Amino acid sequence: MSTSTIRSGNVHFEFEGQVVIARTGQSIAAALWAAQHTAFRTTTRDAAPRGYFCGMGICFDCLVTVDGRPNCRACLVPAADGMVVTRQHGNEADPAPAGGGS
Repeated sequence: MSTSTIRSGNVHFEFEGQVVIARTGQSIAAALWAAQHTAFRTTTRDAAPRGYFCGMGICFDCLVTVDGRPNCRACLVPAADGMVVTRQHGNEADPAPAGGGS
């Protein structure tokens, strides 16, 4: 995707090597869903795909790694220019998931 398609009021970030366009203020999960990326992580036990489910940070199915930081809840983290988001495999060893909580 060329940068000429990026309009004012939008941000772009990378997911698994592809540029994703999001509206300013849109969550990573909403932007990924709109771009037809539905599996954000896989489960530890059987590598089952997980993605956007509750949309409010309770289920933890949308965990992704953002700029090298694991366990970010994609439904709570706003997309930002230049972010690098990667699919997460299982739950990384991080005591405090990021995105809208302590």
